[in-house]
Amino acid sequence: MPDLDERCSRHFRFRDLIECGETWRRLSERAPFDNTPLHDETFDGLAAAARELLDPVRERFGAVTLTYAFASPRLTRHITGRIAPSLDQHAGRERNARGVEVCPRGGQAIDLMVPGVPADVLAEFLLAETPFDRLYFYGPDRPVHVSSSAHPKGAVVLMVPHGPRPVPRAIPQADFRELAGRVFPSIRRM
Repeated sequence: MPDLDERCSRHFRFRDLIECGETWRRLSERAPFDNTPLHDETFDGLAAAARELLDPVRERFGAVTLTYAFASPRLTRHITGRIAPSLDQHAGRERNARGVEVCPRGGQAIDLMVPGVPADVLAEFLLAETPFDRLYFYGPDRPVHVSSSAHPKGAVVLMVPHGPRPVPRAIPQADFRELAGRVFPSIRRM
């Protein structure tokens, strides 16, 4: 296992992707909370996501805020509701107590924002400039969920507001600006 302070890309350390997010911070306030991956393949996925997704964003926009990245089964037990570990790729290649991969999709997901950059602008950059697997767009003022994978699908999903829970709507990459603008009228039209 690599040291958490080892660089996994030009601009990021493993620790940056493992010790982030509101749940990890809340749990760490009481005592150190270990969210370290147990499998080498997860570290490989974290490094690939940092190189392929985060480094290009950092080089284009500057500072990046990670709101959620790697989530071990131990961490996700403390999150109620709004996650889907078997689908969202935040667990990387980690396994559950039965030895089965938490998320069979593989890859690694990261939720991020860039201070001063609307999420739609960030999403369009990721669509055009990175080999992403899946991108979930929640709105212009929310973090963008993006994942990497050995075999990226380039899938784009708008999370359409609908009561207490958004509804996923798969869309073509080429239609992102138009359809996101219909769902989220505050997005500036081009």
